[in-house]
Amino acid sequence: MDARMFGLENPLVAALHHLLDVPDGDAGAGGDKAGGGATRTYVRDARAMAATPADVKELAGAYAFVVDMPGLSTGDIRVQVEDERVLVISGERRREEREDAKYLRMERRMGKFMRKFVLPDNADVDKVAAVCRDGVLTVTVEKLPPPEPKKPKTIEIKVA
Repeated sequence: MDARMFGLENPLVAALHHLLDVPDGDAGAGGDKAGGGATRTYVRDARAMAATPADVKELAGAYAFVVDMPGLSTGDIRVQVEDERVLVISGERRREEREDAKYLRMERRMGKFMRKFVLPDNADVDKVAAVCRDGVLTVTVEKLPPPEPKKPKTIEIKVA
């Protein structure tokens, strides 16, 4: 259903509609689709995971991946290397539940997040370090030393 149909063309409503928009027929009662298709929750989580911003920097001897993680402890964040060349940063931000308080406005994104980065061939996957300081996660992957240039092979010429 389109929110504009009711005259709700407010940018906030449009953003909410976009986040929750699932094509007709994809979500039935309870958010599940008969036949195993995408659920409303899956679509929402997939969009949230794709929206995790990151900076990638190439330094002289390493690659640095910088991701904002405000309010998360190191136990909520996971850094892994999959398939020998894919750096995966994932985790979950949970809503703090208190019985003596109710939310009047909730703007911070909650739920799962994930980013995957294919590492270049010269990345040393055995030398990965992660540091979280002041809500900013920095994952550093050192570079392999450059290969030594091959010396030309001299072939002896025989006299026939």
